[in-house]
Order: sequence, then C-alpha cells, then structure tokens
Amino acid sequence: MYDQRQLSSLAEEYECRSAQDILRGAFERAPNITFACSFGAEDMVLLDMIMKIRPETHVFYLDTDVLFSETYQLIEQSVARYGIAHLIRVKSDLTLAEQAMHHGEELWKRDPNLCCNLRKVQPLKRTLSGYDAWITGIRREQTPMRKHAKPVEWDAKFHLLKVNPLVRWSHEDVWTYLHAHGVPYNPLHDVGYPSIGCRHCTAPVTSGGNPRSGRWAGFEKIECGLHK
Repeated sequence: MYDQRQLSSLAEEYECRSAQDILRGAFERAPNITFACSFGAEDMVLLDMIMKIRPETHVFYLDTDVLFSETYQLIEQSVARYGIAHLIRVKSDLTLAEQAMHHGEELWKRDPNLCCNLRKVQPLKRTLSGYDAWITGIRREQTPMRKHAKPVEWDAKFHLLKVNPLVRWSHEDVWTYLHAHGVPYNPLHDVGYPSIGCRHCTAPVTSGGNPRSGRWAGFEKIECGLHK
C-alpha cells in the first residue's frame, strides 16, 4: 500500500506524461494489474495501447447480461483483432431471473442503484480483490465527480492502486486516436450514444447534450458506482 506522500509524488510525476508512459510506469510498479474494459471509446483506446505495450495483461469486462448486442459484437471483434490472451468475463452472482425473484421484475426501472450494485459493483469488487492495481478509462471532463481524478491514485473503495492514463484527455483526443490507429469502436457512438452502458439504462443524447445525460434518464444518477 502506498502512503499519501508517495501517491502525491506519483500523481505529480505522471501528470504531464503520455498515456503510454503512464501505462508503462504502472506495469513496472504493479505487475499484478488488470484493466477493466467496458469497450467504450476510451477503453478501446486503452485496449489498443495495452495490447501493444503488454499484451499479457489481464483484461476483464462486466457482463450484466443486458449489454447492447453491438457491445457483444465489439467484444468478439476485439478478440479477433488483438487476441487478448487473458480476457475475463465477470458476471453477477444472480442471474436476471434470480434478481427478479428476489427484487422484482425490471429492477433497473425502480432502483437503478441497487441494480448497478448487484450487476456491476459487487462483481467488480470480487474481481479486483485478486489484484494490486487496476486501469480505468475515466477522464476529468466526463462528470463533476471525476474532475479531480489523478493519473495515479489510491482507490479507497476497492483498496488498490487506480491508474487513469486518459485522465487529461479530451473527447477530441479520444476520437483522434481511434481514427488515427484504426481502432474498432461501438457503432452506437455514431448514432447519438456517447456513453454506453446497459441497454435498459442507456438512451441517445441530443446534439450538444451532456454526454452522460443518456445514462439512467429520469434519475438523479450519472455514475454506476464503480468510480467514487
């Protein structure tokens, strides 16, 4: 575990480094590291970088059983392109039928926080318990809760090092990289879905709208609970 002085020093050291340099530093300092990949635009950038720098890295995704068909297709496409030697599908302990039996049908319509906890947060917690660090695709400009994120920080919620290589990147930076490197991405991004989660809780966003406004429409919720 790192103390606060060490974390502050690391964050300052990596603040102006490239995403690739941040990843290389993370691999050196924390070999037992994993990448949580949602297969969104930012994570496709990171997947491309990671597969070029350290292809043996463990990559996992949270399969809630209600992802878009386009997301499942992109996962298959990514495996075909990169190989991804260690790709792990992480699922809830409850099937959708069991969740409905215990909490009622279509929980996401009534209590999306509980649904996210059951299908995302708890599976994530279980998975991260086996690692010393994890890589995420969060960026400061995405939400108010993320504006103070550091390139390297301690994740107090899950008790491990958290590495955010794209924290300083803009939306334009992400798409410039995807197009420049020919990285595959979810076609839903081209039809009004800047942020893609589960199909029941993700709606298209009108032009100029907040990129996260399509998530959990009708609720005061912009985070699924994976990031504090």
